[in-house]
This record gives sequence, structure tokens and C-alpha cells, in this order.
Amino acid sequence: MDIHSVIVRPLVTEKGTRQSEKLNAYAFEVNPEAGKALIKQAVEKLYEVKVLEVRTANRKGKPRRVRAAKSATKHWKKAVCVLHPDHHIDLF
Repeated sequence: MDIHSVIVRPLVTEKGTRQSEKLNAYAFEVNPEAGKALIKQAVEKLYEVKVLEVRTANRKGKPRRVRAAKSATKHWKKAVCVLHPDHHIDLF
């Protein structure tokens, strides 16, 4: 898998902003097939930082209703990358 297809988008939320300031941890939506090693490699190459730890969570899609039909949002994978104290990402 190409490293450019591993990271889907950074997650900019209140919780993510607080984690980036206090814990130096950044959250991303990633490809569901990507493993921790591949996520670490992609973040290090794309953002030129040193990643110490990667935590992942598979998020289930939420049920939705559209008129009489029922559907759901897509399932997705979240990764939280803890960086070395000397590094940071300027997106947040």
C-alpha cells in the first residue's frame, strides 16, 4: 500500500487539539487495512516527524434514516500518533 493512501485526513476536533497541546498526540483517519507499522511510517515520511507510539481504533458507522429507508455511515479507522517531544505538526 502506498503511504499517500494510508492517511485519509487529520482529525481536527476539540479533544484532538487538547491532546496535541498537552500530550503531543495527533489523530488521523486512516485506511482500515493499514497496520500500526505502516501508519507510523506514513506519518514520519509525510510530516517529517519522529513517532513514538501509534494507537488505533476501529470506529463503527452510526445508523441514519433517510425518509423511510435506513442506512448507516461508513465504518472507519482512527489512529492516534504520539510524537517525540522535539517534534510537532503545524496542522492543528
